[in-house]
Amino acid sequence: METVLVGAVLALILALNPPPPPPRAAPQPVVVEPPKPPPKRANAVPEIVVVLPSADGHVGTVVVERDGEKVVLNQAYASSRIAGTSGPQVTQLPEPQVRKVFAPTLTALPERPLNFQLYFVRGTDALTADSKGELARMLEEVSRRKAPDVLVVGHTDTVGKPDRNDKLSLQRAQRVKADLVRKGIAAGRVQASGRGEREPIVQTADGVDEPRNRRVEISVR
Repeated sequence: METVLVGAVLALILALNPPPPPPRAAPQPVVVEPPKPPPKRANAVPEIVVVLPSADGHVGTVVVERDGEKVVLNQAYASSRIAGTSGPQVTQLPEPQVRKVFAPTLTALPERPLNFQLYFVRGTDALTADSKGELARMLEEVSRRKAPDVLVVGHTDTVGKPDRNDKLSLQRAQRVKADLVRKGIAAGRVQASGRGEREPIVQTADGVDEPRNRRVEISVR
């Protein structure tokens, strides 16, 4: 009886005063790694890019890129400079400065190609009045070059038979070649050929007198 009573008393005491819960484990600290700095750029070899206009004033487009950083140059004498660890830096240079700073480079560049067209009297290798003046200008331009390579191609309209036009177109080209040689251009540097009526500037039916097709095209490099 006493044993039962003691057990009941202990149970009551435990119910009124429960044992403290076991201690919780301390939270583990969360380690956050700091962001890695971007890789350092290596020092670049100094570089400058300048856009030069063509002889007729046309300006192309140049894209300069370094490590994914791009700049677009699309104006005459626009420039991009790369140095050290910086990206491309865009500036606009005055033309006189470009020609002064880059004089040795510009002098070493090959001369720009030249193109001329001369027109002829129907059925002959005689130049039209306007083309006689253009011939003189062409000869002066070519004679200024140190060692020009000249390509002369003759053409005709569609009047006459094709085989005759082949001969006439070559005759026109050879006439211009002779003028170049007389001006002092070495014959070996002038190539003359005839294309007959195969490559008209103006498409026409057969037998059409078209002055713009009676021509010689001269390319100078």
